[in-house]
Amino acid sequence: MSDDDDIQYIKRQRTLHYGSLEESERKRQNAAASGAATTTTGTPASSGAGTTTTGTGGQLEDIDSDEDYEESTKKTSNSKQAAAPPPTAATLANKIDDDYFDLEMEMERDKVALLEEFERKKRARQINVSTDDTEIKSNLRQLNEPICYFGEGPAERRRRLKELLAGLGENAINKKQYEEEERKQQQRDQDQATWYHEGPDTLRIARLWLADYSLPRAKDRLVRAREALEVPSATRAGRMVEMQKKLQSLAPLCSQVGDTRPVSSAAFSEDSSLLLTSSWSGLCKLWSVPDCELKQTLRGHASYVGGVALRPGVKADEENVVAMASGGHDGAVKLWGFNNEESIADITGHMPHRVSKVAFHPSGRFLATACYDSSWRLWDLEQKTEVLHQEGHAKPVHCLSYHSDGSVLVTGGLDAFGRVWDLRTGRCIMFLEGHLGAVFGVDFSPNGFHIATGSQDNTCKIWDLRRRQPVYTIPAHTNLISDVKYQQECGSFLVTCSYDSTTKIWSNKTWQPLKTLQGHDNKVISVDIAPNSQYIATTSFDRTFKLWSPDS
Repeated sequence: MSDDDDIQYIKRQRTLHYGSLEESERKRQNAAASGAATTTTGTPASSGAGTTTTGTGGQLEDIDSDEDYEESTKKTSNSKQAAAPPPTAATLANKIDDDYFDLEMEMERDKVALLEEFERKKRARQINVSTDDTEIKSNLRQLNEPICYFGEGPAERRRRLKELLAGLGENAINKKQYEEEERKQQQRDQDQATWYHEGPDTLRIARLWLADYSLPRAKDRLVRAREALEVPSATRAGRMVEMQKKLQSLAPLCSQVGDTRPVSSAAFSEDSSLLLTSSWSGLCKLWSVPDCELKQTLRGHASYVGGVALRPGVKADEENVVAMASGGHDGAVKLWGFNNEESIADITGHMPHRVSKVAFHPSGRFLATACYDSSWRLWDLEQKTEVLHQEGHAKPVHCLSYHSDGSVLVTGGLDAFGRVWDLRTGRCIMFLEGHLGAVFGVDFSPNGFHIATGSQDNTCKIWDLRRRQPVYTIPAHTNLISDVKYQQECGSFLVTCSYDSTTKIWSNKTWQPLKTLQGHDNKVISVDIAPNSQYIATTSFDRTFKLWSPDS
């Protein structure tokens, strides 16, 4: 074992001094001065080195601790500086280090903290909190706090909520709920806000023209409706019976192979003397009625054609005038004239989305197109520009139809909804909600307030534009309804066609089935009624179109 192992190191304890520094310094200086005076008087001047050695040895014997040694050292130094003046209070304040601190300030801080803690616990005890753990978790979530800590039970969670409410305020949860409701309301207001921006001058011209055109026609329609009410009920009943007998005698007048591919659409001319058909081969053909002779073949589409329309007010002998329109699967819309196999003009803007249906305005000035980019468009043929590009459907728009006045248009989409649009303002004025499948056919009744829609759910719904709700649902077919059409003269009956290979006729008032037209070998795609109500045309997947007429 070495000698270093016997040595024990003792750590000096840190001495803290309390009280006034000035007073303790004054006492120390007085003690040092009295000690120096005693040493001066007790030691003779003639004492030599031996006296000094004896004094030193006695001093070493009297030192018992570090404190005594420090005190003697201070006395010696003070005896040398006896003539120096005592330090002032400012000098002493600058010498204060970390060993000295103010107890009263620290005690005051602790007291304030304890009082705040007592007040918080008191408030926590007075707060009423639900005992339902689910509600407590919901409240914690509203306060943006963790709903559960590791190892925390319902009682601890309830206590934690109380402490939070004691610090934040008892109404903190209500404030959070109110702020959340305000935020949601602002979001709803922003989502439902209507944004207006300045449109082109062509749109203003088109809207003014539509208003001038539709208002007189609406007035005439109301006059005719009042006159119809004055007709005796017996006369009306006799006309209805006669019309039903005529419909029940419908039979195929002509069946023609329209193309090598399915015939997708058909449309009558305004004078019921021509029929325009389209097919999946990309060809459009013009046939005479009622002998179904081919008059003209329109070539130009690179893919199959989905919809065709004949422009009202154009005679068959007019050349270089837009008389027909067709829309293709590749988004191409072509305008055709009589006696010309090539298109007069092409409308671009839909590509590459499919154009499923096209329809001319009753005035013949505008053309509407239903596009698979979830929108429909209105084209002004006089200004040669697009005046409306309406979005609103969540899925592709498949079909559309004009109001007889020319002021309103209805669209049906694959999102199972229909929408009614005011062409004079561009607003959606009615939302048709009720079908369980895609809407493939829509049409306006001549009375101006009834709308028929055919859907993938095998039903046909009748809507009232005045009540803004459906008035009747017809369980029409055993497969999806591909098209619907009202009689254009007075709306006495409704025709629906379906993928069950049948076409059915329904009475307008009671919605009872009047006649089922059977003859196609495959799905029936479209149907149209001649303006003179003498013919009904149907097209099918069996590559034929049929012309139906009452037996003479």
